[in-house]
Amino acid sequence: MIAAYKKHILNFKQASGTSRGILKTKETWFLILEHKGKKGIGECGVFRGLSIDDVPDYEEKLQWTCTNIHLGLDILFAELIAFPSIQFGLEQAFISLQNENPFILFPSEFTQEKDSIPINGLIWMGTEAFMKQQIKDKIEAGFSCIKMKIGAIDFQTELQLLQSIRKEYSQNDIELRVDANGAFSPSEALEKLKILSDLDLHSIEQPIKQGQILEMAKLCNQTPLPIALDEELIGVFNVTKKEELLQTIQPQYIILKPSLVGGFKGSQNWIDLAEKYNIGWWITSALESNVGLNAIAQYTYTLKSTLPQGLGTGALFTNNFESPLQVKNGTLQYQQNKNWKFNL
Repeated sequence: MIAAYKKHILNFKQASGTSRGILKTKETWFLILEHKGKKGIGECGVFRGLSIDDVPDYEEKLQWTCTNIHLGLDILFAELIAFPSIQFGLEQAFISLQNENPFILFPSEFTQEKDSIPINGLIWMGTEAFMKQQIKDKIEAGFSCIKMKIGAIDFQTELQLLQSIRKEYSQNDIELRVDANGAFSPSEALEKLKILSDLDLHSIEQPIKQGQILEMAKLCNQTPLPIALDEELIGVFNVTKKEELLQTIQPQYIILKPSLVGGFKGSQNWIDLAEKYNIGWWITSALESNVGLNAIAQYTYTLKSTLPQGLGTGALFTNNFESPLQVKNGTLQYQQNKNWKFNL
């Protein structure tokens, strides 16, 4: 078996705002395996500033992985415990190599165009006018679940935007989720959650920064609004530590980004623990190209969750790879008659 890696810089169509700053480009890497005339492709979606494996020797670790590909998936996966995005790329590449079509990892009614995955429409931070336009566009595009990033502009303006949606659409019409990306301080968080809870929101992601375990536990205990852990899960590798985290914080939901938590295997660990403690969950992409998004979507469909998933990021880039994935009527769909154009 031969393994190689290639780097690709994804360019945003429009600079996208989060509480961590403005994103204009997104770096990603592809692992390509070749064996007996077949190819396997996997995306290592490192997320600078967020991934635990955002380290100076990332490319060296990719090279080491390719050099040692003969060790096989299980041994490599264990060796790469601190590199969850490479773990995920490896999983994809090995599954891809085994299948007739390298882009069909988990054949299902989704890949056969018989079913679709409900997803949330993502509203990026920006000016009030920009955010209002995005909300209007998502509702017109048929989304029944909207997720709005908050914490970058002032709280009152964000509140007014959410209120304007609720004046027009009840919670039966539009499910509203918000993502604070850790923007609130522990001292103000509960008061802000009380204000937000009047808007019949589904949940809030990561109201305070990760790592404040006792503060987050207290917040989850007192909150009038369901809390979803997101960044809190990053860098927690040991199954015992994962269980301790969920037992201590007792969140209402967890959100899983396979590139950040160790791929399908890492995600499944978290899901099994969440279900043990009656914690809800859903899957979200982490700004991968359509290659990684495709793998996440196919895996997600097999889990049969009824919640809208966070898989609508494929259209954000000017230089993404053409794929059968399309977003239509608030769902992610796979078009069998459309071919992949994967060229680096």
